[in-house]
Amino acid sequence: MSTFSRSLFATAAGLALFGLSACGGTSTGGEPTTQPPAPGAALQSFDPCTFFTPEELTSFGVGTTSQDFTQVSFQPGCEWEGEKLSIGLQKNAKDTVQSLGQGGGFDKFEPTNIAGREAAEIIVGGATDQGVCNYAVSAGGGFVMYQLSGFMRDSVPDPCGELEKVVNQTASRLPQ
Repeated sequence: MSTFSRSLFATAAGLALFGLSACGGTSTGGEPTTQPPAPGAALQSFDPCTFFTPEELTSFGVGTTSQDFTQVSFQPGCEWEGEKLSIGLQKNAKDTVQSLGQGGGFDKFEPTNIAGREAAEIIVGGATDQGVCNYAVSAGGGFVMYQLSGFMRDSVPDPCGELEKVVNQTASRLPQ
């Protein structure tokens, strides 16, 4: 994957913050209380690196061996490379699709709904017509970022259309 493509993904990843916290307390009667789960708690055990099946990866045109795609510590994930493109998947347990959109810095941030979940098609600033696309999909109190990057800007004629197929096929399995 080119340095330029990686930097675009790092920019997208850099728009998010990561943090998990959960705390319990004591009621006025001295009884332990249970706090509601912290935002993103359902994503804590979600592993982006094992989410796709080998059959899915092959159908997407990428290999079945994942590589670390944690460009920033607060948004861990993996990517899979093929001959023409790579697919990345990262999780963010603190922010939401909506809060991500408030950060700005996008050529395109188009809210949508996928598998009954809040989502957005995203092209980071300066990446229009560069063969890349991102989808943020609400999951487990945070979001999961799907990414597609063509190795050449024209190696995938419609990167957002191709990535949307991947997202539509798999998003229903993301944590609630």
